[in-house]
Amino acid sequence: MALPEKIKIRMAGVDDIPVIRPIAEIAFPYTYKDILPEGQIPYMMEMMYSEQSLKKQIVDEKNVFFVASTLDGDIGYASVRPDGKDVFHLEKLYVLPDCWHSRIGTTLFKHVLDYVHQENVSPCKVQLNVNRNNPAVGFYLKMGMRIAQCGDFDIGNGYFMNDFIMEIDA
Repeated sequence: MALPEKIKIRMAGVDDIPVIRPIAEIAFPYTYKDILPEGQIPYMMEMMYSEQSLKKQIVDEKNVFFVASTLDGDIGYASVRPDGKDVFHLEKLYVLPDCWHSRIGTTLFKHVLDYVHQENVSPCKVQLNVNRNNPAVGFYLKMGMRIAQCGDFDIGNGYFMNDFIMEIDA
């Protein structure tokens, strides 16, 4: 596996939706296959990763996407958006399962924090929602985040996101 210094991260736009979607189609279902009830993954994939949804996130909701690549190709992505005064929300951070434990997620996370520092010079927080049963909770704790709240969020169709809201001072 490529070392972190061989990872390239670039800002992504609407033209990169065809790059983000195939990674999402592998990483998202793999991440949640043992956590979410049957039917919720396809529902959430359509809700969050259809071409129309991604375009809306980038254009209308001002999500900034980053794509991580190695010499082998595109392997992960993250997105962050402003969420009120001095708060940014890390919406997504996914890496292909074959690349887990290779520090690519760490590199993406740190890149997002660097971006937030560049965009907001005053102290702020970066928050995210993560399923309470997702092993990524441990990753985010290791990155210095703390659990700020716990909530169950109705996303429609009888499905809920049972999340921790985690945060870090940036």
